Amino acid sequence: MFRVVFYQPEIPPNTGNAIRLAANTGCELHLVEPLGFTLEDKHLRRAGLDYHDLAHVEVHADLEAAWKALNPARVYAFTARAARRYTDVAYTEGDVLLFGPESTGLPEPVLADPRVTDRLRLPMLPTSRSLNLTNTASIVVYEAWRQHGFAGA
Repeated sequence: MFRVVFYQPEIPPNTGNAIRLAANTGCELHLVEPLGFTLEDKHLRRAGLDYHDLAHVEVHADLEAAWKALNPARVYAFTARAARRYTDVAYTEGDVLLFGPESTGLPEPVLADPRVTDRLRLPMLPTSRSLNLTNTASIVVYEAWRQHGFAGA
């Protein structure tokens, strides 16, 4: 399946919802510290409901530790500043889908990392700044999964 990485997420309910996404789609969720909350946060637990035991979630001390654990063949970094759309990619099992913190998105040094295969964006109206983090991840995960015939569903 696909591997979703939240780089330094800040808002607990977004991560709780991402836990639900992982549990319902079979994707892995990787969180890169520092987190803007603890995993015991009541808002995270409420958003994740009883899905924590059904989801594959790993926390990494930093991005370098995440790279080592993921050993990715392809990494797609999502940013509103990308030229290519998320639908322009033929996703393969094991692809890493990398998303930045809610307030700032992925910083330029992360976007420029040589391990990033490509930068992708989701189309939005020109007056919009961004989509919700977990909504964005959900759209991409479901597109990647759709391309594989919703295998396992």
